[in-house]
Amino acid sequence: MAIKGSTATKTAKSLFLTFTVLLSLSFFIFFFFFTSPVTEPTNSLPQTSFLSSQNSIKVYVANLPRSLNYGLLQQYWDSNHPDSRIPSDPDHQISTTHFSKPTKYPPYPENPLIKQYSAEYWIMGDLETPQGMRTASYAKRVFDVNEADVVFVPFFATLSAEMELGSGSGAFKKKAGNGDYLRQKKVLDFVRNTDAWKRSGGRDHVFVLTDPVAMWHFREEIAPAVLLVVDFGGWYRLDTKSSGGTSSDTISHTQVSLLKDVIVPYTHLLPRLQLSENQKRHTLLYFKGAKHRHRGGLVREKLWDLLVNEPGVIMEEGFPNATGREQSIKGMRSSEFCLHPAGDTPTSCRLFDAIQSLCIPVIVSDNVELPFEGMVDYSTFSVFVAVSDALRPNWLVSNLRSISEKLKNEFRQTMAKVQPVFVYDNGHPDGIGPIPPDGAVNHIWRKVHQKLPAIKEAIVREKRKPANTSIPLRCHCT
Repeated sequence: MAIKGSTATKTAKSLFLTFTVLLSLSFFIFFFFFTSPVTEPTNSLPQTSFLSSQNSIKVYVANLPRSLNYGLLQQYWDSNHPDSRIPSDPDHQISTTHFSKPTKYPPYPENPLIKQYSAEYWIMGDLETPQGMRTASYAKRVFDVNEADVVFVPFFATLSAEMELGSGSGAFKKKAGNGDYLRQKKVLDFVRNTDAWKRSGGRDHVFVLTDPVAMWHFREEIAPAVLLVVDFGGWYRLDTKSSGGTSSDTISHTQVSLLKDVIVPYTHLLPRLQLSENQKRHTLLYFKGAKHRHRGGLVREKLWDLLVNEPGVIMEEGFPNATGREQSIKGMRSSEFCLHPAGDTPTSCRLFDAIQSLCIPVIVSDNVELPFEGMVDYSTFSVFVAVSDALRPNWLVSNLRSISEKLKNEFRQTMAKVQPVFVYDNGHPDGIGPIPPDGAVNHIWRKVHQKLPAIKEAIVREKRKPANTSIPLRCHCT
């Protein structure tokens, strides 16, 4: 019996040891695979993981004539007429010495009045880049329209408008003798006759309209489409100058909506300042630009009069020529805050110049819309001020002076992280080549991708309408 008891004891010990090993192994597997620490992103910006092939947007490029994009750009460089709106046109000087021969992908203008709207060039350049080089692109170009999520309309609408405005002919808002109008009409005639447009009513077509007056003559016709715009300011009221300053004609708000359209950044005109290069800033608040503007920009004149004689504040009347650019670089890099009041529209490229200069934006605009909201939290690096508060004597300067050095440093650290988000340039002079994965082009397509469920829903809703019925348009602006 003693032998049997000993054997039983050994067996029990053996079973207990086996059970212990299995239990330890189970815990090890559980903790290794299920409780390993997950590295959280250091900020709210999207990470490059969103660029995987399983999470991208399929883009078909409409087969517009080349004369409406790169051919138009070549026409710009071939012109011998300088821009009538600026005293010194850098492109007129460049074209006479550098672009004597046509090139497949001409560079975009350096004229600051045009360059600030160059999103159309960089988006198109990415789509034109050979697929093998587009590994970092969120947009996947497809060549069968039936596979596409959206149809990109490759019309350089801003360049077209600016060429007409710069000619000084005064024909921009007329149809007769207006080259821009003829190009707009050619675009609409083309796309509306495609099966893709007829199938969706244009709701899955994407237009780049960064200039507030781009596609001015056909805005109602393209209203159902996805519009890439810098803000909605140019859409709500016709230019009062067209009727001697008395026009009350409005453009319907149903033409633009945050549900279907995407707010995109202006192209910044000033170079990036790295955080490591930042130096002591001796000016409190800086602004350079035109004092007198129209419509919403009237607030700017009142702010100017309030601030122009304040200690620590610099208000400069200036123009974006070569001299003005150097002054702006110096002014923004030596100032704690950069004033951003509304102009003809609620935003301007000045905001993105300030971000690249690590100058904390002070945004004075009650109805501003900003690029990539939901991806970028502007309150972590900008100061937002109601117009009514900004126009109170001494209020703005006093509040800016009360902001601590600690908070200002935090603002600049956050700005340094978001600087790449607002960059279009891919480092290739002709725009053809790999784009930065965290840059503006990818963020734009990611925003368009977020609109796809609403776009598909709108297409289905339109198809089920009985014939000869009319559903009133409704405003969904916010």
